[in-house]
This record gives sequence, structure tokens and C-alpha cells, in this order.
Amino acid sequence: MSSLLEGIFPPSRETYEILLRSWQIGYPIIGSMQWIIKWYGMGKTSVASPFNIPGRVAWMTMESPGFLTLLYVMNTLPQKVGIEDLPWQNRVLGGLFVIHYSYRAILFPLLQPSMSPIHVGVWALAIGFQLCNALCLSSWLSAYGPVTPEAWASSSSLPQFIFGIGIFYLGLSSNFFHDEELREIRRREQKRQERIRAQQQQQQSSNNTNGGSGGGVEKHYQIPQAGLFRYVLYPHYLSEWIEWLGFYMAAGWGCAPARAFLVNEVFSMLPRAVNGKKWYAERFGEEKIRGKWAVIPGVL
Repeated sequence: MSSLLEGIFPPSRETYEILLRSWQIGYPIIGSMQWIIKWYGMGKTSVASPFNIPGRVAWMTMESPGFLTLLYVMNTLPQKVGIEDLPWQNRVLGGLFVIHYSYRAILFPLLQPSMSPIHVGVWALAIGFQLCNALCLSSWLSAYGPVTPEAWASSSSLPQFIFGIGIFYLGLSSNFFHDEELREIRRREQKRQERIRAQQQQQQSSNNTNGGSGGGVEKHYQIPQAGLFRYVLYPHYLSEWIEWLGFYMAAGWGCAPARAFLVNEVFSMLPRAVNGKKWYAERFGEEKIRGKWAVIPGVL
């Protein structure tokens, strides 16, 4: 067992190549299954089930393995293969990955006013995604990609690298902005429900009844309008694709792990956006979402 783990954490060259092939071929198939699974294909992470995990706990534990794995591999694999120091480009790209997933794994769930439970199946698939992705990217950044200035000069020129970083940060800021818009809608709804509950309690107290109706407050749904929400229903998905397109550009067009990551992000999120648009149409009517695309303005 120890020798097996040693070949995976950190990955040997052979393990890296096997993982990368599996990542490039296997996950698009898994992601495509969402076209036929309605509840997860719509981005709903749970159904009524005893196997649901509390939202914040599930989110933190399924998103954290990615950046923790990358940090571990980048701090162990170079020495194992005899690399004394990595070029600054490797460290910058590793840092971008950690920045994104520190937000997604820690800040995002803490900032959410509420989080729905997550089914253990979705949780397990997310952990698998994180581990495969982080092992492939960190192996490339640590040893099996460009590890000298000369190699970087032929993989990604300095202007291309800088431009890619700029695109990454554009996507990251857009991602945060549109996440915050969704959070603000939830905050307003939470306050509305709290006011209704307070009014119900006051009414019960003044009537001195033995319980009254006191039921739950009906859920409220709203179509966001700020930013790119004016044009698409899932701009936070598009923003994340922009992030990893920038990362891929900075890493160089020959970086197979970065390319696979971007492709797998699309295969993972596109079914949810398309099915989610159908849900919006059913909930609000075609008139309310007319002129809005699912995720890519003018395309889909």
C-alpha cells in the first residue's frame, strides 16, 4: 500500500501519464451523464435522501483536496526527481490555482447566507474531479512540464504568459461579482422571511392562540439582472471558463493538463446551464427570459 501511494502522492512519470489519459478521456464521459440526470444536470446537488451531507461541510471537504494536493505535490515532487528550484512561472501558475480554490473551498461557503445539502454521490464525484485535476496539473508544474527558463521560452512567451494571467484575473473578478449578486438575492430573501416569521410570531402572541398556522415561508425565486446576468443566466459558469482559458494560455497551448481542465469544466457545467435555462422557462415563463442565453452570449 505504501509503495502504491508513493507512486501517486507525488505521482511518478508513469502514474502521471496514466492519470492524464484517464482525465482527458474519462471525465468528459462522466460529465456528459448530466444530460440524462435531471436533478444534478440542473445544478441541484441533492434530492430528498438520507445520504445528503450538510451544505457547508460537504462543499469545504469536496473543494479543498484540489489545492491541498497541488501544494503537497509541488513541495515534494521536484526534490524527488532532482529539481532544485522551479522557475517563477511554475510558482505563479500554482499560486493562481490556490487562489481560485481557496476562494471556492473556504470563502465561498462561509459567505453564503445558506447552502442546500449535497448528496454523497455528488460529493464523491467532486472529490474525484479535484484529485485527478490537481494531480495532473501539479505533476506538470512540478516536474513533467517546462522546468527551465529555456523550456518556458518555447512553451509560452512572456507576453503570452502575462496576457493569460490578465484573462485569468478578469474571469476571477467576474466570477466573484456574479457569485455576490446571487448571494445578495439570498440575503434579501432571508431578511424577507425573517420579517414574515417575526410578524407571524407577533400575530400569534396577540391572538393568544394555541399554535396557529405558523408554517414555513414559501420559497422565492428571482432572475438576477446585474452584470452579465442581463444577457446570460449562468455568467458565473462562463466566468470560470474564462479563468481557466487564461490559465491555459499562460501555461502554453501545449499544456495537456490545463487543456483537459478547461474541457472538463465545460463538460461539467454546460449540461447544468442548458437544463437550468429550461427550469427558468418553466418557472417564470418564456417571456421573462426572452433574450437571455444559457451561458455564452449569442451562442448557447
